[in-house]
Formats: sequence, structure tokens, C-alpha cells
Amino acid sequence: MDDEAIHSVVKRLSRQHPSGGYVIERAAIVAEGADSQEILEWIASHDGRPEAQVSGAPSGGLHRERMEAGRATSSAGPRRYVLPPGAVN
Repeated sequence: MDDEAIHSVVKRLSRQHPSGGYVIERAAIVAEGADSQEILEWIASHDGRPEAQVSGAPSGGLHRERMEAGRATSSAGPRRYVLPPGAVN
């Protein structure tokens, strides 16, 4: 993909972020298929960064470990990427 095509995809998949920039879901990038690695590289080259994950309040009680046993771990990568203001315009 050329730079213009990747920019178009990122613009289509992203939305406003409270920081004033844009946010794009990792799942949406991966859903683009074979071009997903090029999109991630484009994001990194345009000062995009993984969004810091905020851990929620402890919950789950007595059965928390059993309930989380089947879930993916956080090592799968960031959930979202944040781009600075003006990167997607």
C-alpha cells in the first residue's frame, strides 16, 4: 500500500480522542488483513502510540481466577492506538 492509501484507511477507521487527536482500535487494523502491519508502521511513523491501559477496580470476587482463565492476556498487544492532532486530517 502506498502512503496515501494507508492514510485513507486510517482516516476511515479512526475517531476523535479526548486528547484532541485520534484513536484507532487494534481490532479494526487487524481486520484490514494483510495490510495491517503496514498500517501499524504508518501509525508509528506518524507519532502514533499505544494507548495506556487503565486497570479497572478489582472485581470478580471469589471466582475471578476461574472466570478469567479463558480470556486473552494483555500481552496480545495494545487495544488502541492514539494519533496526535492533525495526523489524520
